[in-house]
Amino acid sequence: TGAEIVTLRGHSREVNGVAITPDGKRAISASEDKTLKLWDLATGEMLATFTGDGAIASCAVAADGVTVVGGDWLGRVYFLRLEGLRG
Repeated sequence: TGAEIVTLRGHSREVNGVAITPDGKRAISASEDKTLKLWDLATGEMLATFTGDGAIASCAVAADGVTVVGGDWLGRVYFLRLEGLRG
């Protein structure tokens, strides 16, 4: 319907990319504030934050739903695993 369900608040600068986990329950966001954030899409709660060395330009979640890749404007690539999180 196009209706807003939840607003994800927590980044201090622009968001450059968002990836949704395969199960549709979580999202990863990449921001100019040098962070990747993990969100619970049902509640809007921020579950975790990773801080990189530069502004994060992009993010993706692998089909396994556990592996996250983020890339920053400095050319670094970050590989993260979503483990031990509730929900």
